[in-house]
Amino acid sequence: MSRQKIATKTDPAHTLVIGCGMIAREVLAVKQQFGLNHLDLTCLPAEFHFYPDRIAPAMDKAIGDARAEGYEHIVVGYADCGTGGHLDAVCEKHGVERLAGPHCFAFYQGNDRFMASGDADMLAFYMTDFLCRQFDAFFIRPLGLDRHPELIKDYFGNYEKLIYLAQTDDPELDSVAENAAKLLGLTYEKRATGYGDLTAFLRTANGPRP
Repeated sequence: MSRQKIATKTDPAHTLVIGCGMIAREVLAVKQQFGLNHLDLTCLPAEFHFYPDRIAPAMDKAIGDARAEGYEHIVVGYADCGTGGHLDAVCEKHGVERLAGPHCFAFYQGNDRFMASGDADMLAFYMTDFLCRQFDAFFIRPLGLDRHPELIKDYFGNYEKLIYLAQTDDPELDSVAENAAKLLGLTYEKRATGYGDLTAFLRTANGPRP
């Protein structure tokens, strides 16, 4: 578990965000943008995106460890993320709050917007800034597509479009997403979402903050 901390030792006035490694950069960006210096950050491995059954047990341990370190205020930087309610059970056990929604693709757009577009996006393959940066590491090499491109249809044949949910305005990431759509044979769409519901969640973590 990687740790990115703001304070050199636990400050009882600080709130610890235990988040997914896939949103670490975005959490820190929101913190800097709004001067949320009371937030500390620790992350579970980003690869849990592929192993959602590992999230709840790891979060249970991470919260316990954080309590032992002296953190009184903790929030969970995950949506349900495929845990089937098991993460909610962990949050309830420890009395902590998590990000609302089924996954980051929903809260980046805003959960209300995601729900409203559910039918239209049913066959969409989503990418984020993180997934653009890690496209080769998370998709091409693990799926063997660099060695067996003929498998693309097997893995992605049921998708119709690739939707890039852009947290930032970065032409290089846009190019990665657009090229990925071409590679996978999908229609391309970009949505500039910013940080979506993540911003409000962090700004109000454990009560109103600056």
